[in-house]
Amino acid sequence: MKRQRIFLLAILLATVISGYAQERRVQHKPYIDLRPMHFGIVVGTHLQDIEFEDVGLQTLVDEDGNTSEHLIMTECDKWNPGFSVGVLAELRLHENFALRFTPSMYFGAKHLSFLDMKHLEADGQPIKTTQDLKCTYVGFPLNIKFAAPRFNNYRPYITAGASGLINLTTGGEDNISLKRFTTMIEVGIGCDFYLPFFKLIPELKFCYGLGNSLDTNHINELRDTNKRAFAGSVSSAQSKMIMLSFYFE
Repeated sequence: MKRQRIFLLAILLATVISGYAQERRVQHKPYIDLRPMHFGIVVGTHLQDIEFEDVGLQTLVDEDGNTSEHLIMTECDKWNPGFSVGVLAELRLHENFALRFTPSMYFGAKHLSFLDMKHLEADGQPIKTTQDLKCTYVGFPLNIKFAAPRFNNYRPYITAGASGLINLTTGGEDNISLKRFTTMIEVGIGCDFYLPFFKLIPELKFCYGLGNSLDTNHINELRDTNKRAFAGSVSSAQSKMIMLSFYFE
């Protein structure tokens, strides 16, 4: 009998909580989604990563005609944080669909490690060289947004699209350099929160680069011939980003 009472009490409590959760409340800015265009600003943080395809053993010829062999393993050894700022323009296509354009600037860097497998330290470990590959991008993301029906003061959604990126940093005398232009595909999830004076939209987005983002001609532009072994150690690169953004409308 005691177990039955506890079971009934649990059912009653769950029913009360469910009913409270489904209770309709006062809606802030009830007509904001009916406008054909939405504008706002976006700030956020992100993590950058890049995957390299190593070429393996290299044979290089210097200016005097001497040949040397190099076996260098290159990697981005961690996810590197950065931040972003931008603006938002959203076109309402349907009750649940919208077209989003969010030109933004992304500031960050990628920490690269080069392990020279042919030349070892005194303890037998490969000689390690590092590089901070600074990356400042101007991005032009274009996404389709599919939002669920609004309930009270929140509305979850998903997005998918692509972004064209312009790399504002030049390779200079860095070991490795990236192309000026690259493209990424994007998928994300978020939620509209309707506050009394504005709409706050946190969003988590995953981005993956299309094609090879490595500047393969950089090896021919290096004046320091000692760096050519590092520049030639990889044949391709794929950029990746994870973004956490906050939109304000």
